[in-house]
Amino acid sequence: MQLHIIFAGRVQGVGFRKFVKKVANQMNVRGFVRNLPDGTVEVLAEADEETLKNFFQAIENGPPLASVNGIRYEFLEKEGGFDEFKIEY
Repeated sequence: MQLHIIFAGRVQGVGFRKFVKKVANQMNVRGFVRNLPDGTVEVLAEADEETLKNFFQAIENGPPLASVNGIRYEFLEKEGGFDEFKIEY
């Protein structure tokens, strides 16, 4: 299963991607995180449903310097074959 998330607010330049990668690695979540040109951060995470729900709760507020003021997310019934969690540039 996959979880696709877009975070809006002060989410770039505050360690958001590094924070998400650290949590993903701790929870054995695969996928990626990246900054988007519009100032948002995109996360595509892959794991079982329970792990993804816990992962979402762990990252929804971001790191201390972040200020999340909008989140769009959806669970997807598919897998992308990720073997690790990466920061994409």
